[in-house]
Formats: sequence, structure tokens, C-alpha cells
Amino acid sequence: MESFALNAISPIDGRYAEQCKELRALFSEYGLIRHRLLIEAQWLRHLAARPEIRELSAFGTAADRRLSDIVDTFDEAGAERVKAIEATTQHDVKAVEYFLRERFAEQPELAAAEGFLHFACTSEDINNLAYALILLDARRRCLLPLMDELDDTVRALAHRLAGHAMLARTHGQSASPTTLGKELAVFAYRLRRQRKQLADTRLLGKMNGAVGNYNAHVAAYPEADWQALTHDFVTSLGLDWNPYTTQIEPHDFLAEMFHALMRFNTVLLDMCRDIWRYVSLGYFRQRVSDDEVGSSTMPHKVNPIDFENAEGNLGIANALLDHIAAKLPVSRMQRDLSDSTVLRTLGVGIAHSVVAYRSCLRGLGRLEVDESALAADLDDAWAVLADPIQTVMRRYGLENPYEKLKALTRGHGVDRETLHEFIRGLDIPADARERLLALTPASYTGEAETLAIDL
Repeated sequence: MESFALNAISPIDGRYAEQCKELRALFSEYGLIRHRLLIEAQWLRHLAARPEIRELSAFGTAADRRLSDIVDTFDEAGAERVKAIEATTQHDVKAVEYFLRERFAEQPELAAAEGFLHFACTSEDINNLAYALILLDARRRCLLPLMDELDDTVRALAHRLAGHAMLARTHGQSASPTTLGKELAVFAYRLRRQRKQLADTRLLGKMNGAVGNYNAHVAAYPEADWQALTHDFVTSLGLDWNPYTTQIEPHDFLAEMFHALMRFNTVLLDMCRDIWRYVSLGYFRQRVSDDEVGSSTMPHKVNPIDFENAEGNLGIANALLDHIAAKLPVSRMQRDLSDSTVLRTLGVGIAHSVVAYRSCLRGLGRLEVDESALAADLDDAWAVLADPIQTVMRRYGLENPYEKLKALTRGHGVDRETLHEFIRGLDIPADARERLLALTPASYTGEAETLAIDL
């Protein structure tokens, strides 16, 4: 482990650094500076291509290639230079503008256009688009692929275990049997719904100046259609244009996105807890690694640590995401800076989510069914057949079916023979009686297997 990781305060940059390393290029200080640089360069290029901006001509091939090179080759050394400029300016976005001016000096056409760098912009014009692009990339490159892997893994497990009967537990007590596969299918279906809502969340951006009215834009070029011009620019980045803002984009879409992410995390946390319980009941065993240690004092332990790790990280993620989603849409009048620090933590909640997803995937990959544990629980739960018996009695109009089964089974130990004796005494058609006599707790699973397979 690198010295930096050993000395990191946050486990995201320390213990879990390897598990979320792809997020560093997006949410780090370097990542934010790089995206600001991209927005500044693209805005200048967009202005140069518009005929109404008469004092700025479209760039020639050499200038355009140089502008692309400045963005494409931007590295940590470049970010360090930006931070050095910021130490003087005491303004992070202005430092990016000055950095670009330094680079433009090497190319005459760009140098002549430096007055249009950051043209009519407030810092939030750059920042809101930079953060939106960071989130767009994080969703596309990291979150959605991991969510899809979880969906594929849980669905495959649901199919494989579709017919493995299991005693259900409602209120923690024995209940009508189900199958392991169907219970996993429930989670796969729930996760898929939340994944879609996250994927469908539209990310917004604005480029309308100091208080959202195009004041400086109109002062410089009153004849330009600034709404159309900025709409084209924002949408060219892959974002939706927000026409109504103050100085800041109101961040409502961030709340929408993070609430969807929180719901996905909540469903996954629910699944992790259930699987943890199934491991505790012995329904699942975990594949053992010879080099792994389960306890510092109890050599026999094989703990469900992956699901526990996932649960903990999902809780941390949702606590952070909840604060971000509640805070960011609230700003005093046209602008206050209380959102700035919060925006810089966007990657932390996402990183804890990513760590949790990978922990859960590891845990799912270690699960093996213990058929004997499933069978033992079912064989000791004949009382659950009171439900189908009283339901069949209802069909044929027998008197007080529920009450009779309640008297027979509730609070009493019931076995196969007790139930069969009761069934034989029922005044119902012979074929219905034979179906009830053929039932066992293991076969009383309704359409659970079909439901799991059809997912």
C-alpha cells in the first residue's frame, strides 16, 4: 500500500482506494480542474463558430488542434500549475482562465482570442457544467455498469435457485414456503426499477451569467439570440438546458439523481441483510479461502463479511447523499456559497456506493446452497399447510375453516400425521382431498419457481 493510502483520513482514499480508483479522475481536485478547463475551451470554440460574435472568427485548423491538445494532454503537472496560479488569485475558476491564457500565448490565433476566454461567464457557468459532466461520466462509466453486473448476478442466481424450496418467515416466524430463487428475483426486479430511474434522470446545465438573465451577454451583443446560443452549447455537451436559474443552476436534478441512487442502495442494503440472515440460518454456505481468517480467536468462523461491508458502506453513502440532495436545491436568493463545499463531496457518496456494490458482488460469488438446511426447516414446519387446507375448505363451503385450523395448529406442535388425519375427515371431493394429502411444506410453493424463472 502506498504511503498516501496509509495516511489517508478517508477510507475512500485509503483502505478502499483500489476499489474506487476509476472515480479519482472524475471527482478529485484534478478531475474538477480538468472538466473546468474543458468547459472553458468548448465555450470559446462555440463562440468562435457563431457568426453573431463578429470580433471572434472560427478557428483555423492549427488553432483548433492546439486548443484540443491543451485539453487532451492536461495532466497532473498542469493541475499543479493551475493550483499555483490559484495561490495568487485566490479564485479557482479564474486560475483556470489564466492557465489557458498562458497556453494560448504559444499559438498566435489563440493568443488573439484570449479576450473571449470566460466571456460573459460567472464561475458557476463553468462549475455547474463541469460537475454535471463529472456526474454524467460517473453514471455511465461506473455506476450503471456495476448496477447491471449486480442485476445480472442476482438474476442468474434467482434462475439457478428457482426451484429450491425455502421456509418463508413473516414477522420472523414460519410462513408459507417460497423458493430462494423467487426471493432473489424480488430484489432483482426492485433493483432494476431503481437503476432505470437513475439512468433516466436528466442532468441539467446553464450558461446565462451572473444572475441568470444574460445581462453581460446582451450588453456586449444585443442582437444575438443568447438563449438559443447557450441552449445549443449546453445540449452539445450531452446535458439538458435549464432556461430558468439564478446565478446557480438550482441543483434539483442532483437531488433527483441522488434520491434515485439512494433508493437503489436501500434495496441493495435490504437484500444484503436478508442474505446475511440466510447465511445465519444455514441456507447458504460461503466458499472458503484457505488463506482467509474468519476470527482472531475462533478458527472455525466463516463470516458473511462482504454483505456486512456492503451494508455499512451503503449506510454511509446514503447518509451523505441524503444531505447533498437536501442541501443543494436550497440557496439564499440569487447565490450563496454554502453549496461549494457540499459539491466537492459528490464523489464520496458515490465512492462508498461503488465499494458496497463490489463487496456485494464478491459475497454473491461465494454463496453455495445447503440443501439439507433448507429441507430440515421445511420438514419441521408442517403447520404452514394450515393455509392451503383452510383455503380449500372455503372453496367447498365448509363451516369455520379458518377457526378450525387455528384451533388445530396455533401454538401447537403439528406433524404430518396430525394434518393428514384432519384432511381425511373433511367433506370435500376426493381429488381435492388427494391434492391436500400430497402436499408437503417443500412442495407448497405456489408459482414461486415460475416467477423466478420468468424474471
